[in-house]
Amino acid sequence: MSTDNSFTPRSLTSSEYVRELFEPADNAAILVRNRSTGHTVQRIAKAETVASPDFQTWLANQNVGGSDVFIGMNPLKDGAHSRTKNNIKDIRHVYLDLDRNADKALEAIRDSPVVPAPNFVLDTSPGKHQVVWKVTDFGQEEAESLLHNLSTQFGGDPAATDSTRVLRLPGFVNRKLSEEFIVQARHESIAVHSPHDFTIQEDSPETPRHLSDAHGYPRSLPSEHKSQSEQDWAYAKRALARGDDPKEVIRRIADYRGDEKSDPNYYANRTVARAQEELRGERKNSHSVDEARPGQDERDVS
Repeated sequence: MSTDNSFTPRSLTSSEYVRELFEPADNAAILVRNRSTGHTVQRIAKAETVASPDFQTWLANQNVGGSDVFIGMNPLKDGAHSRTKNNIKDIRHVYLDLDRNADKALEAIRDSPVVPAPNFVLDTSPGKHQVVWKVTDFGQEEAESLLHNLSTQFGGDPAATDSTRVLRLPGFVNRKLSEEFIVQARHESIAVHSPHDFTIQEDSPETPRHLSDAHGYPRSLPSEHKSQSEQDWAYAKRALARGDDPKEVIRRIADYRGDEKSDPNYYANRTVARAQEELRGERKNSHSVDEARPGQDERDVS
């Protein structure tokens, strides 16, 4: 880990943030999504171009027109036309998207002996944050394993655990909110971290209770990496099985996938409907098995 104790934390503009994340010749992915129309534009350009006044003016105009503005957290290979894992040039950052009990989670990160101090902390809305570390010597699978473990340990959004993830760009309004909120970024460290600086164990335990909402979205993930839709479907089944209101489960999923789906409510409704159908089938099969075993003893289950 490289560090400089003389560094003074400071706020960053959009252009400054881009320049801190990337080298000038790096290819950076910018995603602009209009929340009202669902229209999405992705542009891949050199970091020096993204940080330029002309590009920043275009982003500002898109933001004024109702679009959220995001940036990919790892550089892409030369000639890349899409933000896929195969197009990731190398891993420069690991990160957390803190939505629930985010102030407590950020405090836990700052006090934790198993992760270094963050390089950047973004305030994305009141009481919600994104945390970014600059890293080196990470392979893609190694980085994504760490992202999963960070999410589990500190209650981060499990959707933000892949190397192609886009996070918010500071200096622009978060259009997800009813009241205007401009995303802010603080540069808190210039250290660059290697894998041994993160000592979180594999298969981390559930998020500590003081960081989680007992009825909120789940933060633990299985050791095998499931797709986003598989994670949401598995969560819906667990929530419904324990008796959560289906409408509330739909709301949670739609809220968490609002930045990724053109119609998050439709996606959430479909996911919960599939989970309900699966649960009905499992209960029917279980009932049939019980009827076939009339002599089976009953046991109390706590």
